[in-house]
Amino acid sequence: MRSGFIGLVGRPNVGKSTLLNAIIGKKVAITSDKPQTTRNIIEGIRTDEDTQMVFVDTPGIHKPQNRLGKILNKQAYFTVNDVDVILFLVDITEKLGKGDMFVIDILKNVNIPVILVINKIDKLPKEEILKKIDEYKDLYNFDEIVPISAYKHDNIDRLIEVLKSKLTDNIKYYDEDMYTDKPVNFMVGELIREKILDLTHEEVPHSVSVVVEQMDYKKDAVDIKATIIVDRENLKKILVGKNGNMIKEIGTRARLDIEPLLNKNVYLELFVKVIPRWRDREKFLNEIGFKEFNFDK
Repeated sequence: MRSGFIGLVGRPNVGKSTLLNAIIGKKVAITSDKPQTTRNIIEGIRTDEDTQMVFVDTPGIHKPQNRLGKILNKQAYFTVNDVDVILFLVDITEKLGKGDMFVIDILKNVNIPVILVINKIDKLPKEEILKKIDEYKDLYNFDEIVPISAYKHDNIDRLIEVLKSKLTDNIKYYDEDMYTDKPVNFMVGELIREKILDLTHEEVPHSVSVVVEQMDYKKDAVDIKATIIVDRENLKKILVGKNGNMIKEIGTRARLDIEPLLNKNVYLELFVKVIPRWRDREKFLNEIGFKEFNFDK
C-alpha cells in the first residue's frame, strides 16, 4: 500500500477546505466565503484498496494582525516542512498577487513535490484557464498543474491519480474507517462556528471562537453545552440577537449538522461570553488549542 501526507497551502479563501471535503467524501473541514475560516491543522484521511492519503488542511497564509494570526501562519509553515507532497491552491478568479508570491517564495525552500491546483475553473472560460496556467508555470517549477473545481468536483479524480503517483511510503497510518484525526468535540465546535460565519457579517466572524464545554451521552441523545467567545460586548448582542433570535437560529442550524455526525438526537445549549482581546491572550489561546510551534519563521 502506498501512503503519505499531503499538505494543502495557499492564501485564505481559495477553497482548501472545500477541496479536502470533496476528496474525502465527508465534511471534515467547515467552509465559508469568509477568509481564514480554517484555524487549525486538520487531517482528512482517504483510504482505498491500494492507497492511504492523509491530507493536512492549513489556515490560509496571510499578514497576521494579532497573536492568533501569527500562530495560524506558523501552523501553515510547519505543514510545508513536514509533509510528502504539497498542493498549492490558487483561485483562478483572483489576480496573481503579493499573497501568492509570498507562498511561492516559501515553496522555493522545500525539496518535495509541489502540485499547483488551480481552483474554481467553473467560473471562467477555457481560454482564461490556459492563460492562468501560463502565468503560474513561469514562476515556479511545479511537478504538476491540475485545474479543478472543488465545489463541482470537476477533475478531482485526475488530481487523486496524480497524488497517488507521488506517494512513496508503504505504511498504513490510520485504520480504514477513520476519515479525520480530530475528536468529536472539535468537530462539534467547528460546526457551530460555521453557522456563525454563515449568519453574521463584517467583523463578527474573526472575533469568534467556540469552546465545547460538555457532551453528555445518553441512550438516544447527546446533551451539548458550548460557549461562543467574542472580544466585545456589542458582538455578544449581535450573536444573541433580538429576543434571542440569532442564538436560536445558530443552534438550530448547527444541530441539523451535528445530529448526522453523532447519529443521535442532539440537545444543544449555547452561551456567549466576552473575553476582551482573546486573540492576543497567550494563556487563553493555549487553553482552546492554539499553541505555538517551536521553530523560527
